[in-house]
Amino acid sequence: MEFVHELIKGKIAETIFEHMFRETHKFTVLRFGYESTVPNLAQYRKTLPKAVIDQISTSPDFILITEDKKQAYFVEVKFRANLKQQELLKIAEKNAKKWEFSYIFLASKDGFYFSPVHRIVNNKGAIEKLPISWVPKELQKKFFKLVLEYLVND
Repeated sequence: MEFVHELIKGKIAETIFEHMFRETHKFTVLRFGYESTVPNLAQYRKTLPKAVIDQISTSPDFILITEDKKQAYFVEVKFRANLKQQELLKIAEKNAKKWEFSYIFLASKDGFYFSPVHRIVNNKGAIEKLPISWVPKELQKKFFKLVLEYLVND
């Protein structure tokens, strides 16, 4: 049940990310993770060769495409009630190996965080607060209420 519980929290964090970024009207938000792009393979995670699943399962959860269609950002979404730099460093290092220019979005009980994986690695697991240039402060506050309601108070 612990696995299912954490899976549900991850899906909630992804939903919060998706809708918050959509509401900025700055990005097209596309689901990209292997659960979304190849759901038929996801069901065989325990039976297919590990090398196949590892290759597919490292794809980030989302792609953000700017309004002008000139930039795209790969984003891995995580929820952690408490931010642990060592754990975040490991996640960033893993993502950087196959998705060098990806970002990590982290929802936590302290707010939203967002940084490129290479910066997290260079800063030994430190991640920056989600800039208001990406998502305005009022919009962050609105969606943070959902973090508190669904992810932290259980």
